[in-house]
Amino acid sequence: MLPLASLWRIARRDLATRIRGLRLLAVCLFLGVATLAAIGSLTRGITSELEVRGQTILGGDIEFGIPQREATAEEMAAFREAGETSSTVRMRAMANAPEGDALLSELKAVDGAYPLYGALRLESGARRGPPPAGSIWIGKDLASRLDLNVGERVKFGEKPFLIDGVIAEEPDRLGEGFTLGPVAIIGIADLPATQLIQPGSLFESKYRVRLPDSANPEAVGEALTAEFPGAGWDITDRSNGAPGTRRFIERMGQFLSLVGLAALVIAGIGVGNGVASYLAGKRPGLATLKVLGADSATVLRIYGLQILAVAAVSIFAGLVVGALAPFAIGAIAGDVLPVRPGFALYPLPLAVSAAYGLLIAIAFAMPPLAATKHIPAAGLYRATVDKAARIDRPALVAVAVALIAIVALAVGTAREPLFALGFIGAAIGLLLILVGLGWLVRRIASRLPRPRRPLLRLALANLHRPGASTGALVVALGLGLTLFVTLAAIQTSITNEIARTVPQRAPSFFVLDVPRAGAAQFRSMVTKAAPDAQINMIPALRGSVTEFRGQRVDELAELPEGAWVLRGDRGLTYSAVPPSGSELVGGQWWAADYNGPPLVSVEQEVATSLGLKIGDTLSVNVLGVEVQAKVASFRTVQWDNFGLNYVLVFSPGTFDAAPHNMVATVAVDPKAESELARSIPRTFPSASLIAVRDVVSQVTILLTQMSQAIAAAASIAILAGIAVLIGAIAASRERRVYDSVILKLLGATRRQILGAQAMEYAVLAAVLAVLALGLGLIAARYVVVNLFEFTFAPDPLVVGATLIGGAGLSFLIGIAGSWPLLSAKPAQALRSL
Repeated sequence: MLPLASLWRIARRDLATRIRGLRLLAVCLFLGVATLAAIGSLTRGITSELEVRGQTILGGDIEFGIPQREATAEEMAAFREAGETSSTVRMRAMANAPEGDALLSELKAVDGAYPLYGALRLESGARRGPPPAGSIWIGKDLASRLDLNVGERVKFGEKPFLIDGVIAEEPDRLGEGFTLGPVAIIGIADLPATQLIQPGSLFESKYRVRLPDSANPEAVGEALTAEFPGAGWDITDRSNGAPGTRRFIERMGQFLSLVGLAALVIAGIGVGNGVASYLAGKRPGLATLKVLGADSATVLRIYGLQILAVAAVSIFAGLVVGALAPFAIGAIAGDVLPVRPGFALYPLPLAVSAAYGLLIAIAFAMPPLAATKHIPAAGLYRATVDKAARIDRPALVAVAVALIAIVALAVGTAREPLFALGFIGAAIGLLLILVGLGWLVRRIASRLPRPRRPLLRLALANLHRPGASTGALVVALGLGLTLFVTLAAIQTSITNEIARTVPQRAPSFFVLDVPRAGAAQFRSMVTKAAPDAQINMIPALRGSVTEFRGQRVDELAELPEGAWVLRGDRGLTYSAVPPSGSELVGGQWWAADYNGPPLVSVEQEVATSLGLKIGDTLSVNVLGVEVQAKVASFRTVQWDNFGLNYVLVFSPGTFDAAPHNMVATVAVDPKAESELARSIPRTFPSASLIAVRDVVSQVTILLTQMSQAIAAAASIAILAGIAVLIGAIAASRERRVYDSVILKLLGATRRQILGAQAMEYAVLAAVLAVLALGLGLIAARYVVVNLFEFTFAPDPLVVGATLIGGAGLSFLIGIAGSWPLLSAKPAQALRSL
């Protein structure tokens, strides 16, 4: 056997003469690897930046959040003993302009130590500590929407404030999580004058601590929790300063990576076609090597080195593009991202992407490469050679190992392995369906009666003749059309859900912190302004789950899958009757006059994630007091009805000792909204008015960005599908050249030859359009229902138009690929036979 250096010398010289034949392999691998590397690098870049800026984003090394109360003197002493402490209070409140306009804002009261890390920057320059007494700093959106300027006044609650500056950058903004309005910052000493905090008001106190360099935030949190076991703190440390943002980025990154992997698998089919086409053009060289005494293993190594070299260059180019993607995306769409990725290379996602590319190259290039071992030299000198029927076992083993490694890598690196496994299973199922359909199309075409029209007869014969590329064409066309349908159905479902749900079900306003004593006055005032108003009002508290089924939450190493209810504090309520929009699916509701030990009704999916059964216990911490209740029932909740929906609903009397207010929804005629938006804050200064229209606008923007990200990743899969289609056409070009030459010799015109090709692609496009419609709708439904948790309601016209457009594009690509056949010279083609 020749040494590796000699094999490489032969491979390099031969490759230099016809490297163009491997362009399809190079393009397919480049697209797939670049997509995966870009998604992985961007995800890692954002999460790394969140980690690096963890102290600034959080506002400290560790944060203790307490809902609806301030820290006790003992708790404050413990915080200060741990390190320098900054106290803030955050709540939703109405900003009232002098002209009477009002806007929901996120009011934050800060002390003199704020911020412990970073700097708050005003448009006039950096500041540290709170605004001057009686003054306020407001966000740009607040200034713009209420037409406020520096030097003017804005009122919160009962206190007017002098606007001292407009906020340009808030260091801990990302750590505050999702907000419903623009921010405004006051000194904590001015907060009592607003009279916004009353017994039962919804607010959160946050205590950020700067720890000594030697201190471990996790150990400090555990020690203080042990010292104050019933405090009900929500503890966050600098390692995960924005947990909600991180979870969202990681989940979207995982989903997009799987879409990218699907694109790479599709590209793998193009790799196989490209290698087959390349080797078909290398038949004289293969024959010469075998005639000169090279055994099959030597030939395999020579051409394997060529393919490996081109694959390596393509993978490297894809990695370069993927590594640079975070910087390009940050420059183009930095305002959309939670943080701009730092300038760095992230080896892990690049290594994973390279591994995927190499494994895909092995899995799809090995079969056509190994097939050359079993074809005799005499056969290689002929212009066309039937495929060897013999299966090469070593190649089969290599392909199996590569595919298993791909699945193991995808599942092993996934944040949610089961989701990744399901996605991969669905992708494999789709490929198997398309492969099976390709076989079925060939079989049906071979069994159909021979049409009288010669062109149609020729088109059908092209579908099932020996060496026909029907299987590859079906896979390429089917995947492309399925993705077209999937994207159209996802986008229109999201749009239709928002358009359908909001006008029909959404109230005009949510009103927070309506005093219990003023509930009757609130109803009277709203009804007077809008006699047809629909008002729903229930009690509202905040609390965190501390125990379920006897399991303490703070003792869990990690939260159960889907148990988001255990993170932070939750909205709580109590009711004598089942809430509207809920349906009992287990247990029984308590009597309307129930007056016994605390009971709780739990939303069904949450109960399943916690493993709850009727009769189990569940404890919540409200205002530092732990309340244990027995699970009495399970409910399904219509979250999309924009009503007052709660995961946990307790029996009456459970929270009698806890001060709390009411929350209300108000549905009125749009003409009355403006007046109510002014009168409610005037009459109830401590209440917060949330305009549903503004919330829906924010959610729509977020969902649109998510769907655009999915479309961007899926578009790579579509490009890969187009490359596969082109490769499949190229792989069968030589056979088609001989067909066209024979037809020309028999008197066929160019128009007739092109017509036969057009009929072939039209038949395939029509059959696959029907299949793609079904498969695409199934895939879109999975994404819409499971990822977005929306009702699946695609627009038939848009989906149909997209499908027709995709089928038309595929048809045109097929015709364009067939055009060179018309100029084939009969004499030249016959001499090569």
